[in-house]
Amino acid sequence: MTNKWNYQPLTNQQKEQADALHAHCGGNSAIAEVLLRRGVKSPAEADAFFTPAISDLHDPFLMPDMDKAVNRLNKAMGAKERIMIYGDYDVDGTTAVALVYKYLQNYYSNIEYYIPTRYEEGYGISLKSIDYALENDVKLVIVLDCGIKAIDEIAYAKEHGIDFIICDHHVPDETLPPAVAILNPKMPGSAYPCHHLSGCGVGFKFMQAFAQSNGLSNHNELESLLDLVAVSIAADIVPIIDENRIMAYHGLKRLNSNPNLGLRSIIRLCKLTNKDITISDVIFKIGPRINASGRMQSGIEAVDLLVCRDLHDAYEKGKDIDQYNKDRKELDKQITQEANMLIEKNVAIVDGKRSIVVYNKDWHKGIIGIVASRLTELYYKPAVVLTFSNGLATGSSRSVQGFDIYSAVNSTRDLLENFGGHTYAVGLSLREENIPEFSRRFEEYVASHIQPNQLSPQIDIDAVIEFADITPELTGYLKKLNPYGPGNQKPVFCTRNVFDFGTSKLVGKNLEHIKLELEDDSTSRVINAIAFNMAPYFEHIHAHKPIDICYTIEQTKQGGHQESIQLMIRDIRLSEQK
Repeated sequence: MTNKWNYQPLTNQQKEQADALHAHCGGNSAIAEVLLRRGVKSPAEADAFFTPAISDLHDPFLMPDMDKAVNRLNKAMGAKERIMIYGDYDVDGTTAVALVYKYLQNYYSNIEYYIPTRYEEGYGISLKSIDYALENDVKLVIVLDCGIKAIDEIAYAKEHGIDFIICDHHVPDETLPPAVAILNPKMPGSAYPCHHLSGCGVGFKFMQAFAQSNGLSNHNELESLLDLVAVSIAADIVPIIDENRIMAYHGLKRLNSNPNLGLRSIIRLCKLTNKDITISDVIFKIGPRINASGRMQSGIEAVDLLVCRDLHDAYEKGKDIDQYNKDRKELDKQITQEANMLIEKNVAIVDGKRSIVVYNKDWHKGIIGIVASRLTELYYKPAVVLTFSNGLATGSSRSVQGFDIYSAVNSTRDLLENFGGHTYAVGLSLREENIPEFSRRFEEYVASHIQPNQLSPQIDIDAVIEFADITPELTGYLKKLNPYGPGNQKPVFCTRNVFDFGTSKLVGKNLEHIKLELEDDSTSRVINAIAFNMAPYFEHIHAHKPIDICYTIEQTKQGGHQESIQLMIRDIRLSEQK
């Protein structure tokens, strides 16, 4: 394998901190070490990490402009103005719109929602939507998960008597739109403690502030919507730390116990009913289905599903979205193959370069972000995938761990018509004739700023343990570390000098995987493991020669109740190798 293993033994100071954590980890040194890797240094912090409390959510009024936003919303409701909830067509945007719409509907009826079409209107606030608002006497637009760069569009709306409240989490420019209020934890000078909220998370904080300002004491009305926030956090790949961890933790509990009807229909279609739904399930099963609506058809169908009040109706809407996802998978596979063929035929696209830029005007606009992710995973380079839509080359970019692709795209902004996003994902559009110069300058920036260690996959190891350390107590505390995700990845352990028990075998259609039964000198216990796509190691393992492994510990239920442990091997090294 080409992975680099990163393991830093604890310093003396960290060992002292680990000792202090032992009592809160059942005396388990491996869990104490995992907590330290996540910045948890004291017993009080450990307790808060294991049992995140709603009461620890930050005061929403710490966010700049929150008082202005709440005052304008209260004014609109008092004057019975028509309010439009507007959002992006992806998972984050549609869950955000559903959350704000559902909550405000409890107290106000003169309200509607609007999702732009990806293909006619594109990302962000469209002039078409503002004209629609004018025709329907809308006086206030609450925009979620976009809008931070819509300077001209919001100025146009303001000229016609329409106010905007922006709830966004994308990086703002120096010049801001003339909105009544801008709620964004990334605003310059913002003292808001959690900078990494999802767009839906910002919407939740707005509703939390609205509830506080109006003395609305039924907390369950708001907290019941945390399943939507958890889905947005998982699907938008924001760090599951600080406030996001609290909302994801309680949102997952809701998702597993009493999700809203729309999500319940998707859970049923994903065959996740009566299973313990995790962040990983949201990322790979629930999120893609919600996203498929905006990719293949219209994001408004996703909101229709998420605000649905009838279970039968929700299931029928869910089946439509499930079909969109099946269609999306086929297109994803096809375009990824075409992109790989393009690169194979034009090796200059990748040879000697630190980035990838590919363009095909016939590719489906709704799929190119997924294809960019595939290329980044395959070549381990920042990737931009472009297609042609509405007279412009339109694209999505994805990055490797640790590299800020937003800054890379921003360095070419004079060539762009529009762009916006995060550290690891940016959308952009430009004139077709600018693609060659964009490719050259994007590569120039990446080559001069990316670090060598960012161009190869790395595995960060949390703790080095023996098989004797894999106890029910350890696995019990691993459950308490949930939810896992960016900022709190599933712990990776390393065990050295392990051997085949004698029963390991090759499995898979092409015998490309190894099903392992392993032992080490610390215990007589045999541990089950699976190593995907690692067949080249089989002869060495089968010859009973020692190996070092790094892995995550997976727990599955068998026979209804009994839990079985299996190691998911991330990488293998021959023990002689240093």
